[in-house]
Amino acid sequence: MAKPKVLISDKMDPNAARIFEERGCEVDVITGETPEQLKARIGEYDGLAIRSSTKVTKEILDAATNLKVIGRAGIGVDNVDVPYASSKGVVVMNTPFGNSITTAEHAIALIFALARQIPEANNRTQAGEWPKNAFMGVEVTGKTLGLIGAGNIGSIVASRAIGLRMKVVAYDPFLTEERAIELGIEKVDLETLLTRADFITLHTPLTDQTRNILSRERLEKTKPGVRIVNCARGGLIDEAALKDGLESGHIAGAALDVFASEPARESPLFGAPNFICTPHLGASTNEAQVNVALQVAEQMADFLVNGGVTNALNMPSLSAEEAPKLRPYMKLAENLGSLVGQLAHGNLTQISIEREGAAAELSGKPIEGAVLAGLMRQYSDTVNMVNAPYLAKERGLDVRSVRHEREGAYNTLIRVTVATSQGDRSVAGTLFGNETARLVEIFGIGIEAELAGHMLYIVNEDAPGFIGRIGTLLGESGINIGTFHLGRRDAGGEAVLLLSVDQSIPKAVIDKACKLQGVKTVMALEF
Repeated sequence: MAKPKVLISDKMDPNAARIFEERGCEVDVITGETPEQLKARIGEYDGLAIRSSTKVTKEILDAATNLKVIGRAGIGVDNVDVPYASSKGVVVMNTPFGNSITTAEHAIALIFALARQIPEANNRTQAGEWPKNAFMGVEVTGKTLGLIGAGNIGSIVASRAIGLRMKVVAYDPFLTEERAIELGIEKVDLETLLTRADFITLHTPLTDQTRNILSRERLEKTKPGVRIVNCARGGLIDEAALKDGLESGHIAGAALDVFASEPARESPLFGAPNFICTPHLGASTNEAQVNVALQVAEQMADFLVNGGVTNALNMPSLSAEEAPKLRPYMKLAENLGSLVGQLAHGNLTQISIEREGAAAELSGKPIEGAVLAGLMRQYSDTVNMVNAPYLAKERGLDVRSVRHEREGAYNTLIRVTVATSQGDRSVAGTLFGNETARLVEIFGIGIEAELAGHMLYIVNEDAPGFIGRIGTLLGESGINIGTFHLGRRDAGGEAVLLLSVDQSIPKAVIDKACKLQGVKTVMALEF
């Protein structure tokens, strides 16, 4: 049998080629080619190893007639058309944890730079001044560091900060008390963190839930003299509000490695007092680049030679025989995980995944992985069906998978229940015709709905006129309703409305819906 053939099309550590060869692959290292040259060449390769320079477009994928896997040495895959790669049967892998230490160390470096005003002191000294009395810094020893996000990178920052004799508090919906004790940090809510932290660092992905998590309102609640560091994602901080805080002196300093718009040629923060910025250098160390190159080579070789799947963004760990039968169940499972992740509030400590009927006869691990991927995607932008169980375990989430032999009302049923600080929350779904996923129960209320696209979830008092009021509001806001699904506990009791719309729902519309008579909860959902 011919050896799998791999093309390395971007510059990366030469040991990556050695790993491919040692594990039974042929490898060519050809970098710097134009898209036309790559398109002419790619048809002969089974694997393509890239960094950020190579753009894997629809045209390249159409020409890649033998391609089986694309490996990105790093996290971001913006340069890969992942949906089209999926439609062509090409697995896309990345290395989400290869630069964690590097990014954490950059955050610590920026903490010190802020504490001692190093960049400005350097600039003025090199300009011929000797401004010894112009800079009065602060010690980090004894100060409180507030982590927004205590996952892989946040936990490394915590360990480094504790070594510097800082006190560490953390806000993270998935951080359990047991994990906090293990890390040596204190779990707090976001409001408490804002009022106690001398330094704040952010370590969360950019999602609908985290966008502008440090809004103007929250920045105003921070401790006077706070210093803020963001090496995670642009868009987590209201940059205009941050500038105002720096200029007023309420915020003593800020250091950003990431911006809402990149490359950041312009920013309201440029020129603000006590502001430091770097051009997205979080992963830019020799060690990190070596790590991700070696990891992607190992992953791709394992897939091409042995069929192993690690850190795949568009493929679960399934055999070729299982995949066709399991695919609709996994879609249902992922949607249920996403739904409960978007709706459940408070600290999640346990998740139970129950299968009955036809679903009970299938392999549980892929379904469990799909549920966790949907759930964890609310908190991590690098999650997939392969690494979701690892992320859940890392955060101390107790995962339970239950198989029932009993017969129920449906031929097949998957139920997902999460235990939160506010009680259990459960959703359930089935398949129609063994292929179409449908929600059939939400928090104990029967309701039938397809989970897809932009949706609006409302809990209200069951009373005449409400449907007309919400329909009028959406109509006046220019939002078209696609589907409309209702459920209730009892006549005149609590009711649930789940509707799909043709566009993302603005916050202003959500705020208006919250003020409608009888409304208890309003949330925008995305699938």
